[in-house]
Amino acid sequence: MVIGIYKALMTLAFPILKVTYIRKRKKERKEHPTRFNERLGNYKVPRPQGKLYWMHGASVGESVSMLPLIDKLLKEDPELSILVTTGTLTSAEIMAKRLPKRAFHQFIPFDVPAFAQKLIKHFKPDAVLWFESELWPSLLSEIKKAKIPLVLVNGRISDKSFETWKKFKFVSKELLGCFSLCLGQSEQDKNRLILLGAPKADCVGNLKFAGMPLPVDESKLNVLKEQIGDRPVFLLSSTHNDEEERFALYLPWFKDNVDRVLTIVVPRHPNRGDDIVRMYRCRYFNVAQRSREEDITPETDIYVADTIGEMGLWYALSSISFIGGSLIPHGGQNFMEAARDKNAVLVGPNMQNFAEMMNRARFYDAVYQVGSAEDAVEEAITLFRDENLLRERQEKAYLWTQKEEAVLDGIVNALKRVLK
Repeated sequence: MVIGIYKALMTLAFPILKVTYIRKRKKERKEHPTRFNERLGNYKVPRPQGKLYWMHGASVGESVSMLPLIDKLLKEDPELSILVTTGTLTSAEIMAKRLPKRAFHQFIPFDVPAFAQKLIKHFKPDAVLWFESELWPSLLSEIKKAKIPLVLVNGRISDKSFETWKKFKFVSKELLGCFSLCLGQSEQDKNRLILLGAPKADCVGNLKFAGMPLPVDESKLNVLKEQIGDRPVFLLSSTHNDEEERFALYLPWFKDNVDRVLTIVVPRHPNRGDDIVRMYRCRYFNVAQRSREEDITPETDIYVADTIGEMGLWYALSSISFIGGSLIPHGGQNFMEAARDKNAVLVGPNMQNFAEMMNRARFYDAVYQVGSAEDAVEEAITLFRDENLLRERQEKAYLWTQKEEAVLDGIVNALKRVLK
């Protein structure tokens, strides 16, 4: 009943939204300039022959977490193709580079019943895998109405969301009732899904623990290796505003204690690159900027890698990585990719977004948590001075990621039971 009212309101309100909210998004370049029709349910890409699964993830994190599952499902079933939908330009760009053959990206339509119906009619998916926690009532309702198996994968219910949903359990029960199966990231997520009305829920682990190695352009890697030579490399990965400046206070000390060290800074939001470069140059560092195609020279202190889709390069070049979003009250960023590339991993005090991952990584001594930028630099100095300790930390981080990849088999087996 609630979903029905919502669908009617969305149908009536969309013409108004189109000339206000959506026009604003276009002006701010948050919509693709030539593919906007996909957001209206108008798709030009023909449906592939054979079986087709539709996977949806809201943004970059969810879409990247799909990749190992996509790879495994396609390898196990040569007749299968996979449609991936997301809603952001960055995720579309990353998917264009990383999706394997027989998988393709389209933009998710706005949550209007007619648009959802057009997608379903055009692609006729045999099953839908919905990732994490962005639940769109019209889309979910139309999938259920079409009698297509629908599975929530890696479902996450945060503390805040759980408290909110409990007040509107009649809504959550109707939404979750659209799913044939809900797979929670953790036992807590599974239990919360059940309490909020999921008819069937389970937990076989967190799919983000089974990520694939990041792509690396070998020609670009070789050019960078030639420029860097045998210099030790310290990576500041996925940094947020203010974190770069905190490290700036201690990088002169770093240079004094680690001969010829190069610090690579990869901002979480590449559009901040110019500001970061200006800040470091005002502090008299010799800085090269990736987006301006500036080379790394023997005099370069800091290399600001303000591009998209090249993270694999920076982990491949580094020995030690500090993961950003963790010195400020953001809650941290995913540190699994750094560990998978055999980097010794450092994180700051604020890792609330990855509490479960931190607990598991600590058990295997795969991550080292510090309290400040000063502590991170001090720990990096210790590791660069002690090759045996550095090698031990790198190996522990890598072995932990190998243990965690077993979660992928559990998720695939759970899907097979539903998608017979």
